[in-house]
Amino acid sequence: MHHSHSFTYKFPLQTTPTRRTELHSLTLLPSFSLMRTLHHAPTLIKPHSTTLLQSTKPIHKMDKMMNANMPQLRSSSSMSPPLSSLTNKVGKRWKEYQGVNNWNGMLDPLDENLRAEILRYGQFVEAAYKSFEFDPSSPNYATCKFPKSTHLERCGLRNTGYKVTKHLRATSGIKLPSWVDKAPGWVATQSSYIGYVAVCHNKEEIKRLGRRDIVVAFRGTTTCLEWLENLRATLTNVVPSTVNGITVAEPCSVEENGAMVESGFLSLYTSKVSDNPSLMSLQDMVRKEIARILKTYEGENLSLTITGHSLGAALATLAAYDIKNSFLRPPHVTVISFGGPRVGNRSFRRRLEEQGTKVLRIVNSDDVITKIPGFVFDEAERKEGDVEENGGEHVASFQGWMRNRVKEVQWLLYSEIGEELRLCSRDSPYLRGINIATCHDLNIYLHLVDGFVSSTCPFRATAKRFLRH
Repeated sequence: MHHSHSFTYKFPLQTTPTRRTELHSLTLLPSFSLMRTLHHAPTLIKPHSTTLLQSTKPIHKMDKMMNANMPQLRSSSSMSPPLSSLTNKVGKRWKEYQGVNNWNGMLDPLDENLRAEILRYGQFVEAAYKSFEFDPSSPNYATCKFPKSTHLERCGLRNTGYKVTKHLRATSGIKLPSWVDKAPGWVATQSSYIGYVAVCHNKEEIKRLGRRDIVVAFRGTTTCLEWLENLRATLTNVVPSTVNGITVAEPCSVEENGAMVESGFLSLYTSKVSDNPSLMSLQDMVRKEIARILKTYEGENLSLTITGHSLGAALATLAAYDIKNSFLRPPHVTVISFGGPRVGNRSFRRRLEEQGTKVLRIVNSDDVITKIPGFVFDEAERKEGDVEENGGEHVASFQGWMRNRVKEVQWLLYSEIGEELRLCSRDSPYLRGINIATCHDLNIYLHLVDGFVSSTCPFRATAKRFLRH
């Protein structure tokens, strides 16, 4: 059955009027310290209080940090099996695999078709890494290395049935002080290539999938300012706007069911280049391209799958929320996220559920990035009733007291979003020397998806194809 789609905007996603952050005296952390801050603990910086120290000495340490981490970023781009070896027929059940029933009965044990689809989308994310120019000495640093016409093929993804239609850029809303002009150019790279949009155009693949699929793929954190945006871990309000502009509104409280998301992620999604207003924000680029595609294929069965790793997983969630809010009749929207941090509060999660956005989070229990930022009390609330029934009134009372204390700092109170496929690095017999970096690596995630059978079955002995040799 074919469905038509309308393209009238409703309530676009916007930030509060004081979104931009001015940095005056923030100490740029040494390489290991910055990595440790991001990976080991949810360092929490209140909005509008991030500052920069008046010295260029930390720049050299940041240079070492970037160089030290680039091999790890590239490692997510190692050779992987072709998509053709992963695919199975989806056909008439495509909505089930896109989460229409919240993947009920498909995650444990893991459905083989769903496994193939997750791996397929994971390789689209891998292509976002492979196409990124990592060399800070290059004049093309932080841009896409490949043209749209050969993008996927040059990333090693041949015969996908998809074609790239748009390269996407994300812009940091952090305003750096003037002395940064003396630093290497990559330090102040404000806008960078973050991912792409691709559309399924092959008739056989459309038939296999049961619809024409649109993919938006986002890479993880790479540039200096993206790292700094990650550290802005406090929640900020998502303020809806009218067609004519931003609605001036006081910040919503939790009691008023105000949706809030992580400040840095929202900044990267909505910011524009300050000295070149003609360059669109990531938000505007996504909206414009999706509107164009929906109009081109109006009347067809369409799906929109937004996928990403790490920071890209957070941006994928924001983009899904925004698209569902921006079109009167959007297509079915699914998020497949790998190793994503927390994104928003309970009201944000509730709004995602109400709009019908389906989110599947692939989580490695050994990956600390999936445990930050902020606090989560959802699970404690669900268990509180059970505790009371089993004679644990004092424990339940303590949980309630703790929850009330945390609510006093609501800008730290996050909520887990969507459905979860929980994996574990320690379950794989092929992984040695597990550490923070490897647990977060995209290829490790794909390896764990490839090997997972169920929570009660051993790891698949044949799951070696995503491992680097």
